[in-house]
Amino acid sequence: QVQLVESGGGLVQAGGSLRLSCAASRSIFSLYAMGWYRQAPGKQRELVASMTSGSRTKYGDSVKGRFTISSDNAKNTVYLQMNSLKPEDTAVYYCNAEIISGGGGSVEYWGQGTQVTVSS
Repeated sequence: QVQLVESGGGLVQAGGSLRLSCAASRSIFSLYAMGWYRQAPGKQRELVASMTSGSRTKYGDSVKGRFTISSDNAKNTVYLQMNSLKPEDTAVYYCNAEIISGGGGSVEYWGQGTQVTVSS
């Protein structure tokens, strides 16, 4: 199992920046992947950015070129640097971790979420 604790959300004006942090309760080397998802009111949860243990990254189309996912392995923490924020980035942002389980399957864990609000 792994516990995830997010921080760094808040209110920012359009064009501004925020950095989200997700601290894991175990070494992120032991995790297959970590990532960030978001969910706006009335919408489905969507991928923002993810990173595998091999440092392969993937971004949602709407954030490419503006958001960057990174990690600090010594701190077991994954970050999401968000630049050039837009009002449509307003959502609850969730940290996600995926662990490969026996039998070839995987298990996902979620943080409690952190609110990001971008004002116009």
